[in-house]
Amino acid sequence: MATLPPAHQPPGPRGHGREIHTLDEFDEAVARPGSLAGHRVQSVDLTDRTFALLSAVSTEAVFLGCPMQPEAAAKVRADGALVFPPVPDLPFDPYRAALYSPGELFDGVTDSGYEATPDALAHAWFGRTRADGDIFASMLRSIHDDAVSDALDELLDGARVVGVMGGHAMGRGTDAYAGATRLGRSLARAGLTVATGGGPGAMEAANLGAYLAPLPDEALAEALTLLADVPSFEPSVTDWARAAFAVRARLPHGGDSVGIPTWFYGHEPPNAFASRIGKYFANATREDGLLARCTAGVVFLPGAAGTVQEIFDNATPNYYGSRGDPAPMVLVDRAHWTERLPAWPLLEALAGDRPMAARIELVDSIDEAPDALARLTKG
Repeated sequence: MATLPPAHQPPGPRGHGREIHTLDEFDEAVARPGSLAGHRVQSVDLTDRTFALLSAVSTEAVFLGCPMQPEAAAKVRADGALVFPPVPDLPFDPYRAALYSPGELFDGVTDSGYEATPDALAHAWFGRTRADGDIFASMLRSIHDDAVSDALDELLDGARVVGVMGGHAMGRGTDAYAGATRLGRSLARAGLTVATGGGPGAMEAANLGAYLAPLPDEALAEALTLLADVPSFEPSVTDWARAAFAVRARLPHGGDSVGIPTWFYGHEPPNAFASRIGKYFANATREDGLLARCTAGVVFLPGAAGTVQEIFDNATPNYYGSRGDPAPMVLVDRAHWTERLPAWPLLEALAGDRPMAARIELVDSIDEAPDALARLTKG
C-alpha cells in the first residue's frame, strides 16, 4: 500500500535543495560553504540561532515567518536577505512549511470542545475578514494557501494519487458509508494514495478506509460500530470529532491518506482520518488543486451540487487534454447519476469520440469501482 513520506522531509527537487523547514536542516545548511545564501527558510523558530545567523552568509536568502532576535534580523537584512516576520495574533501560520495533522486542527476538542480548536478559530477569523476588503487579510490568506499548495506538491511528488469525491451528507452507520470505507481501503491496499475533499460523509469514509488499510480486516467492523453512535457532524461537531479520535486511539498505527478541505464551507469540518490535511481559505484554489493532483483517476460517489461541480471540473481538462492524457473517471450508482442527477449522459455526450471516452465508466455499486478504475488505467 502507498506510504507517504515523513511530514517534515529534506527539500527535494521542487525546492532545488534550497528550502529549509526544520532546525536540523538549518543547522546542516549553516555548516556548509555558502551557508544560507539563496535559501528559503520557512516557519522555523530561529530565536536560539542568533550566533549562527550573525556568522552566516545570507545573501539573497528569504526568511518566511521565522522568529529571531532583533540583532540577527538586522544582520540578515544587511546581507540582503528578505525577512517576512511572523504575524501576531493569528490562529494559523500563513508561512507554514508542512500540511496540517488532524491532531493539530482539532487540538483541544476533547477538553474544551470544537469551538476552541485551531480549526474553528481559523474559520472564525476567516468569517470576520473575508468580506471587509482588507488587503492585508486577503494577502495572509493567499500566502497561507500558497504554502499549503507547496507542501502538497512536495508530499505528493511522484505518488499515484486517486481521488474519492462524494457528499458530506453520507451518514456513519449506513451501508453507503461502509461501502465508501471499503473503497478507500481497497485503493490504499492497491498501492494508491487516497485523496478526498477532507470533510465528513463520503470523504471521511474514504479516508477512514485508507487509515484501516494496514490493519486486520476485523478493524473495519470495529471502527464502523464505534462511529455509528454519532452519525453526523450535525448538530455537534465536538461529539462527531471525539468519536473519530476514539477510533484512532482504539486502532492506532493506521495508514496514510490526504484530505484537502476548505474553510469556505465553515459548516463542514475536516475529518480526523486523513493523515495529512491541506486546508485552504480559497475554495476555487482547493477544488482545482485537488483534482489536478489526482493523477491516477477519480471515483465519484453519489453527491449533490459540489460533487456535480467536481465531475465537470475534472472533465474539462480531460476534454481539452490540458493536463496530458485523460485521467480515469468512475461514477458510482447508475440511478443517481442517470436519473436523480443525470450527470452521466452529459459526461458521455461530452466525451464523444475524444480520448477521454475511453477513460470514463459508470458502475452500479461501490464495490465495482476499484476494478473499473484498474480497467480504465490499463486502457
